[in-house]
Amino acid sequence: MAMLSMPISLPTPTRYSFRRVNRYSGMAFASLSSETTSVGVKVTEGEGNLPKVVLTSAQGSEADIYLYGGCITSWKVPNGKDLLFVRPDAVFNKKKPISGGLPHCFPQFGPGEIQQHGFARNMDWSVIDSESVEGNPVVTLELKDEPYSRSMWDFSFQALYKVILKTNSLSTELVITNTGNKPFSFSTALHSYFRASVTGASVRGLKGCKTLNKEPDPKNPLEGKEERDVVTFPGFVDCIYLDAPNELHLDNGLGDTISIKNTNWTDAVLWNPHLQMEACYKDFVCVENAKIGTKQLEPGQSWTATQLLSIE
Repeated sequence: MAMLSMPISLPTPTRYSFRRVNRYSGMAFASLSSETTSVGVKVTEGEGNLPKVVLTSAQGSEADIYLYGGCITSWKVPNGKDLLFVRPDAVFNKKKPISGGLPHCFPQFGPGEIQQHGFARNMDWSVIDSESVEGNPVVTLELKDEPYSRSMWDFSFQALYKVILKTNSLSTELVITNTGNKPFSFSTALHSYFRASVTGASVRGLKGCKTLNKEPDPKNPLEGKEERDVVTFPGFVDCIYLDAPNELHLDNGLGDTISIKNTNWTDAVLWNPHLQMEACYKDFVCVENAKIGTKQLEPGQSWTATQLLSIE
């Protein structure tokens, strides 16, 4: 993933109220005792006093989701191991997106006409629904257009993000709907950071994919074809895999193999910054589900993509 090439515009701070009617605004609140919305679903204060949703399954797995950016920052399996990674330079003050976990890239992946990776990762999402299904907590977040988003991308939209936590899996469903009266096009991704030992990490399932390798020159990626059965991270890696399969297998080099299944995320991205982030590059890899080619939605149309992370 290329570094930021342009400054990120941030929303103008606004005063919001906290309403206990099954909808929780993503703005930080002055004081909030833990609020339980459903069994295994709790809204509480996280880093920087930012609100986060904590999901806890009956079997002891746990996930944290910050409403700022709608970002899942932690996924712990019952043995307590966190399989996601948040960079040590991450800040929780809304001055920039949260660096780590599963950030959203929408309505733009990478650099382009608007800020790097779009605006969904530095806007406040809201909790609109929660439930517990057979001891598995489920929460749905929502993001809608507002003056901040329309100042750079003048379209009406709704994004719904459903997260389901089970004993050994974490699944997400992203639904983008055109709620306006004119068509729009977008690209998107889940910029997924996995805790790893970079020298031992590897990904299976990409052999035969067409590749766009940004390693030599990010502005002029080299087209190619993946010939390896097992893709590793020997140095700087920034490569797009087009028409990727719907299941990959990540060996994180720490004793875990993670299955990454998806529907409708047509592409994949591998990234590790190597010496560009000397303090932490050895401790994570990014294996991202993405929709690189733009998707057009007519008024009223929706696009849905799912991801299922599970321990094998």
